[in-house]
Amino acid sequence: MKIIGFVGLPGSGKSVASDVAREMGLKVLVMGDVIRQEAAAGGLEPSDENLGKVGNMLRNIEGTAAVAKRTLERVGKEKIIVVDGLRSKSEADFFRANSVEFHLIKIVAPAELRIGWIESRGRSDDPGVPLSSSNARASSSSENRMAAALEQREGREMGWGMREAMEEADLVLRNDAGLEEFRKSVQKLLKELAS
Repeated sequence: MKIIGFVGLPGSGKSVASDVAREMGLKVLVMGDVIRQEAAAGGLEPSDENLGKVGNMLRNIEGTAAVAKRTLERVGKEKIIVVDGLRSKSEADFFRANSVEFHLIKIVAPAELRIGWIESRGRSDDPGVPLSSSNARASSSSENRMAAALEQREGREMGWGMREAMEEADLVLRNDAGLEEFRKSVQKLLKELAS
């Protein structure tokens, strides 16, 4: 099995890259789905804070590659899979050890763009988004709250080892030239890696 993994800071474009992979007919596994499923099983709302606690708990109890192991359990008979949302070098090492070929792609985007994209997507697990107003457009004061919450989330994820994972990346995709340009770059790279 060949595994293509995406790593990047919150809001960098991993979900868009995964959408492109799905449109190309590739199987996509989202590591955050493991966390969301575990939170739901525990009766927790899918907020950033709750999902962060669940992620910490899984890694503390089952080891640093716990989410990667659970993600790989979801693979069927696909020969190529795309994994969205690696958070540590341990996870990258696990996927590398359990595949014939592994490519880690770091997706990077400027902080100001990421904040804007996070505000507009309105996911309940986005940093700084209260569950009751997840679809509301942010004001200037909530933009500051969003930036602070994003910084806190990034700190948590860096604590899991994401910085080391990003340093391990084989390839880098920049997401700062517009959505269509980014989608084309993702498609071109995935075609090369999947062939």
